[in-house]
Amino acid sequence: MLSSVVDLKQKGPLCDRKGERANVAPYTQEAPLMRLSVTSLRRMVKRPLHIEFGPQRLTSYSGLELLRRYLRQRELPSRLRAACAATSGDYGGGRLALLVLALLYVGARRLEHLRYLAGDPLITRFCGLARIPTARTVANWLRQFTQATLAPLVQLNHDLVTDAIARLHLPRLTIDVDGTVVRTGGSVAWAFRGFNPHHRKDPSYYPLLAHVAQTGHILRLKNRPGNVHDSKQAAAFLREVIAGLRTRFGRRLPLEFRMDAAFCQRDVLRLLPVRGCGYAIKVGYWHWLPLKQLAADRQRWLPVAPDVTGFFHDLDIPQWNLRLRVMLYRKHVAHESPKNFQLDLFTPDDGHYEYAAVATNLALDLPALYAFINGRGAQEKTLAELKGEFALDVVPTAHYGANCAWQQRSVMAHNRARSFQLDTLATRKPRSRKRTYAYLIRSMRTLRFLLIVRAGRLARIGGRHVLRLSHNPATETLYADITRRLAA
Repeated sequence: MLSSVVDLKQKGPLCDRKGERANVAPYTQEAPLMRLSVTSLRRMVKRPLHIEFGPQRLTSYSGLELLRRYLRQRELPSRLRAACAATSGDYGGGRLALLVLALLYVGARRLEHLRYLAGDPLITRFCGLARIPTARTVANWLRQFTQATLAPLVQLNHDLVTDAIARLHLPRLTIDVDGTVVRTGGSVAWAFRGFNPHHRKDPSYYPLLAHVAQTGHILRLKNRPGNVHDSKQAAAFLREVIAGLRTRFGRRLPLEFRMDAAFCQRDVLRLLPVRGCGYAIKVGYWHWLPLKQLAADRQRWLPVAPDVTGFFHDLDIPQWNLRLRVMLYRKHVAHESPKNFQLDLFTPDDGHYEYAAVATNLALDLPALYAFINGRGAQEKTLAELKGEFALDVVPTAHYGANCAWQQRSVMAHNRARSFQLDTLATRKPRSRKRTYAYLIRSMRTLRFLLIVRAGRLARIGGRHVLRLSHNPATETLYADITRRLAA
């Protein structure tokens, strides 16, 4: 191996120690490329590295500073103080609410994880505290919430989402309504056994959520015991959602709702047209409805999508005194359905076709309505992120009000992360007939890796605090771009 740079014109081509010609660049004023020796690529580690803990102004979450700036621009700290004014404590309700948000943003899932964040200066700066309270203190604060004191927090979350929607100037708003199971312990208040096919004996909550399809926000969440039907309190829930949106936007913004067959109820089907809302709701193949006979008697099925055919029918339901426009469609399959893939009680599955029906008042043709109702599945991605990244499935206490407050914090953290991306990083996506996400939004796991979980040192230089990070071109570009957009 050559120890110094040589003149290629005098010495000729370089060779490695095996006698092979090395890959060298043409002669220039710069040093030529040379192959490194194997010994220069390796190092010997003989002893374990000694670990010491001491007072350091180090942080593992430098990206929280950008989130803090964004939340202050949207006046979230002052609005949280007003929403949590009914709760008391030395730390302050608004600051404890911000602490829970910081807990979720950095990836912690339980109150017990606060002890591992106590020495991070960016955590205390984010929530405006000189010291981090214990998990017991935060749990006692959460127990102060009741249905009355929780109402301002629910309204604040609604206002934050509608503010974000207003900035986007969307042509319409598509709301997906569904419930999700949250397993609890046996001693948790208002938790009962319900429909949970994977854990039938576990008590649970069954919160009802309204999901904004275009942005992924959770417009409203209502916690319920686990032993209620999917549609329990659904009509009242929809009234609250519609009233809140009409108050904010009036009737100039079209509203349309998508729901599964559990919400195909008389009160829901009457409420939505009266309030001027469009809907597409799946209809169950119940024995008292003639859907099975209609599908059996139908001779001409129109093409809807690849391997999917269907037709429209005006269905009279004398029990409800309703007449519905229903699309019946079937999907061709080359095999018999597995056990419990669809219930034989509800579907005329003959092993070759799988049947379904959708009731709607939208002026859509067969292919457009089929794509629209299939877009409802996009909310499952949001629900999975809520549980996996924002700890919606965590039950911090045995107190019902505290657990409801935790769910509202989880939803608020998710919504603020979505709004942050919509205002800084998100890019527009091509329009789709499924009417799902209108913007390309990164998952919270990706956002945490790219932005939040960045090591840094909080120093004081020239009489001011400075957050110093290690040199990384990609991170510098990302931080500079977000800072520029926040300042715009």
